[in-house]
This record gives sequence, structure tokens and C-alpha cells, in this order.
Amino acid sequence: MKSADAATFDAAYYERYYFDKKTSVADPAHLQRLGAFVGSYLQYLRVPVQRVLDVGCGIGLWKDIVARHFPLASYQGVELSEYLCGRFGWQRGSVVDYQADEPFDLVICQGVLPYLTPGDLQAALRNLARLCRGALYLEAVTREDYEQGTIDEELTDPRLFRHRAALYRRGLDAGFIGLGGGVWLSRRAEVPLFTLERADGG
Repeated sequence: MKSADAATFDAAYYERYYFDKKTSVADPAHLQRLGAFVGSYLQYLRVPVQRVLDVGCGIGLWKDIVARHFPLASYQGVELSEYLCGRFGWQRGSVVDYQADEPFDLVICQGVLPYLTPGDLQAALRNLARLCRGALYLEAVTREDYEQGTIDEELTDPRLFRHRAALYRRGLDAGFIGLGGGVWLSRRAEVPLFTLERADGG
């Protein structure tokens, strides 16, 4: 199998998973709580956020959240979908090889990586480390989530790869320190941490 390509993310895909209330995976209340958590945690850690990259930004659900919690920060949405780039004006690109002139203080990557093959996934994790100099918020379902019944398979896209959590962690550990809750701190960030603030125990 190959990684999902731009044709996967057409108008029908977003109608099914975002615009149709009966089948949408987007829960506005959940996203508001998530945004409050990420924003508050980074403010608590004193991670300076001036440049934000939302890679695989979809319909831009994080844009208003970023503006609320980091009003002085710039927001860059990047999307593989030609349909969304045309509709919302996002920059066209892939998490696997997107490049920027300088790294970002906050990188958001939600629901993107399970669409990638193991090889592309590893390339994407290395690229996220290059793109991030501050914090990363990463959300990706794993094989364990399926095995434990954590997710609703009726709502979840069946085309997702079921990568083990260990595959993600190995790829992230080279460039990031896990903080829990999907938040990872770049090893380049000059942010002091207490040992027990690290998910790996330091």
C-alpha cells in the first residue's frame, strides 16, 4: 500500500468527515478543550510562540484557537488537499517533505500521520523535528487504540494505517521530549523542565 495522496482528500472526504453532522469526526467542544489545554500548558512552560505551523490543517479548526491563545502569533496552514487549498487558501505541501525558511515555535499535526506508510511516517517525524524549534502537538491513532477499543471504528476512516505506538515514539525521541497529552518539546528548545514533567522520566 501507498501513503494517501491528494486525491484522497477531495470534497467528498471533507463532506463525510467534517461537514456532515451525522458522520463528522470533528467535535467543536472537544477541540476547544484541547486548544485550551495545549495553549495553557505552553504558556505555563513559557514556550514563546510567535510562529505556528498547522501541517495537514484540514478546514482550519486550529486557526481561531491559535488566535485566541497566541494573539500575536502568525498562523501557517499547510495542506496536501488541492480542494482545501483552493477553498481556504492554504499553502500546498506534505508533512513528509514540507520546508520552511525558519523553524516554528509551535507545530500542530493532528490526524495526519496514520495516512502514511511506515517509511513515509519516519520521514515525516524527522521533518517535524526540522520544522519545530519549540513545541509539537501531535495526535495520531495507533494499533493499540484499535485493540483497546479506544476509538469508534464506524467514524474512523478505514484507510488509516495501524502503526504501533512504539513506531511513533522511536521516531519522535530523536528530536523531541514527550510531555504527555500529545505535547512534545523540541530538544532545541531552551525550556527548563522538572524531571517528572517529562513523560519519559528524564
